Amino acid sequence: MLEQTDPRVRRIYEQWHETTVRRDIEGLAGLYAVDGVFESPAVMALRGGDGILRGRDAIRDYFQTFFSRLDKNVAEWYRTGEYLTNGRLLMWEYPRQTPNGDQTDILESIDVVDGLIQYHRVYWGWVGFKTLLDRLKDQG
Repeated sequence: MLEQTDPRVRRIYEQWHETTVRRDIEGLAGLYAVDGVFESPAVMALRGGDGILRGRDAIRDYFQTFFSRLDKNVAEWYRTGEYLTNGRLLMWEYPRQTPNGDQTDILESIDVVDGLIQYHRVYWGWVGFKTLLDRLKDQG
């Protein structure tokens, strides 16, 4: 974590987590650029396709589905408070091991442009991958 972090990047780091934990769909969507892009294997598990969403409206719709269908199985949302940034690229981890045991392990990689998320890539670790596989099996 850099003390000189651009306040707009720091805001994304703090508010993405806060709005996600609260399941604040509008607050979360408001962090993305109108033409923002979001990619995650969870998109494929919940909606099919290539796992890539384009545009704030599609991202908002996805998170509504995500929270209604996977909220109890996906993550405790524990993180250490550490992140990496070069002023444009922002990265942090939701580690597998937490003080309360294992959680879904996720790495967030976000391109911030003009204070908004322009491109967001989510990488799932082995615990998360198993969760997604189980979800796909449930869908038959």
